[in-house]
Amino acid sequence: MSKRNTQAAKTAARERLRLERERQAKRAKAKRQIIVAASAVAVLAAAGGIGYAIVQANKPGYWDEAAKATVVAPANTSGKNGTTVVIGESKSDNVVHLYEDPRCPGCANFEQTIGETVNKGMEDGDYKLSFTIGTFLDGNLGGEGSKNALSALGAALNVSPEAFLDYKTALYSAEYHPAESTDDLAKDAYLIKVANTVDALKNNKKFQDAVEKGTYDAWAMRMSDSFDKAEGVRSTPTIKINDKAIETPADAAGWAAALKDAGVTK
Repeated sequence: MSKRNTQAAKTAARERLRLERERQAKRAKAKRQIIVAASAVAVLAAAGGIGYAIVQANKPGYWDEAAKATVVAPANTSGKNGTTVVIGESKSDNVVHLYEDPRCPGCANFEQTIGETVNKGMEDGDYKLSFTIGTFLDGNLGGEGSKNALSALGAALNVSPEAFLDYKTALYSAEYHPAESTDDLAKDAYLIKVANTVDALKNNKKFQDAVEKGTYDAWAMRMSDSFDKAEGVRSTPTIKINDKAIETPADAAGWAAALKDAGVTK
């Protein structure tokens, strides 16, 4: 092989090497661009995901919206937004005011021990019964059972005062009142199941529709707000006789003594 051919071969080899290096450089550059682009997309996606999570976390929940909705007040109520519930036809000025929460175990115990005695005093005309019902246990324990049960109590009150009292008794009964830590009262089906033990509510389609459609949800939130603003109420049950808070009686004898101390006599 001549020197000229050898030189030409070397030149050709160098050209091939140059072209190969350029090709590899372009390939590496393209790869870097893909990585950068993918990283940017990932960052944007992550930011979007975080943004979405923040929006969702700050998005008003159903009951927050209900608190601002137009109130449909049950029958047998009075006052602003129907949050005054007074039952009884006593000719006296005596009023027994009960402050309760549907999930409250103390309220269930009170109902189971002397609820019938308290209701009888109202029926005998010794006093009227007034009710303010709160939902603070939903906030303390998580869930929405207190709010949902309060709305269902509104549906029962719309049927009649007697249906309201009987339904409240059933919800607080040993058989149906759930443990404080559970949220069975959040289930419409459970509330309807309990209602079917009450004559006035058994298979009552209008009542059931109101429970399932949340007819009285906005009312329940206004009632709950009224409870939160009640003076001197820090726990449930709280009992006031003629606006004076008393110790919760343990039995019928204690209830009779409390009435006597408050000047409520036949």
